[in-house]
Amino acid sequence: MGFVSSLSLIAIGAILRFAITVHTNGIDLRTVGVILMVIGAVGFPISLFWMAIWAERRTGASTRADHDLVDG
Repeated sequence: MGFVSSLSLIAIGAILRFAITVHTNGIDLRTVGVILMVIGAVGFPISLFWMAIWAERRTGASTRADHDLVDG
């Protein structure tokens, strides 16, 4: 789950929870909205952590490659 998809889930969940007033049989849209917001809120810090690790790996790999070219 990426950064944008986490924010999208939070936004869609908030719309279902707070803006929709339709009552349906068999499914509670407010509960679905809360579930989507929770999934988005859990995915958001995970995606930020994952992006930080990925950026660190890319920076470290390019620094080592540049250093090897100068020494070699």
